[in-house]
Amino acid sequence: MKTYRLAVIGGDGVGPEVIEAGVSVLERLAATDGGFRVEATRFDWGSDRYRRTGQMMPEDGVETLRGFDAIYFGAVGDPVIPDHITLWELRLAICQGLDQYANVRPTRLMPGMKGPLRPELGEAIDWLIVRENSEGEYAGVGGRAHAGLPIELGMDVAIFTRAGIERIARFACEAAMQRPRKRLTIVTKSNAQRHGLVLWDQVCREVIAEYPALEVDWKLVDAMAALMVTRPGDFDTILATNLHADILSDLASALTGSLGNGATGNIDPSGNAPSMFEPIHGSAFDITGKGVANPIGAFWTGSLMLDHLGQPEAAARLMRAIEGVTAAGPFTPDMGGQANTAAVTEAVLAQLEA
Repeated sequence: MKTYRLAVIGGDGVGPEVIEAGVSVLERLAATDGGFRVEATRFDWGSDRYRRTGQMMPEDGVETLRGFDAIYFGAVGDPVIPDHITLWELRLAICQGLDQYANVRPTRLMPGMKGPLRPELGEAIDWLIVRENSEGEYAGVGGRAHAGLPIELGMDVAIFTRAGIERIARFACEAAMQRPRKRLTIVTKSNAQRHGLVLWDQVCREVIAEYPALEVDWKLVDAMAALMVTRPGDFDTILATNLHADILSDLASALTGSLGNGATGNIDPSGNAPSMFEPIHGSAFDITGKGVANPIGAFWTGSLMLDHLGQPEAAARLMRAIEGVTAAGPFTPDMGGQANTAAVTEAVLAQLEA
């Protein structure tokens, strides 16, 4: 029997609440499946640790994670610690340190969910957003100078490399080829960003030439934001840069009823390092400790992780259980109900037993 070693990092806010719910579901699924086991090792990394030690995680944290099969991550962010500390010293440190260069976010309207769009538009949402996860405006290149003077400046340099573009474009093409529509939309802004994103366009065109079976179209990012709302059925797999996909994927999640439902994977396609899977709702300190955080995104994240680990049948079984609950309830407040995290978790466990 295969045992998967999971590094569990609850992180900040509601992160530990939903990730612990997710671990309980994964353990029950493994116990009833019979084909694999999960072994969870928990790490107390995050803002509370920063307050105690001055570090979000130990200096050898990234190397420690290399020994695991996957990372199950909750959330990062604290109302009293600057975001550039919490994000860069934990989540981005892991993503970049392990070269998890492909961020993957599936998006669709779950059964029973009602988004802000008209029903016929919301029901057309079935997207896979592929985000370049290591370059662009989030590469960390830049600096500040002349502090306190009238000429004080801060600069972030958007980095686009041929190697970085080529590998994410190929990943997106392969992902699109696995989906029924075999349709890929490439998002750009090369009309205004005339160097880095012209290179982006050029290299993407070179890569897609190797995939003649794909139907490919191109959209400027501003037009894409509008069309995701007005013509969602036009899109299937979507490839965008680090910054653009960050924004578009949150728009996508909002269109599906609740940010609490969203899931994502930070993938090292080479398999040389573990990939990291996380719900996308953030730390949500306004509801931390109240027991009402929506665990659906953590469960969907668990399904993504199982599929990545080579357990597609278990992943599909978990998705069926999730959809059974979104269709019939119970619902947490963000989904229009009054249920708590525990009640939704118990309902998913019951669906697995059914």
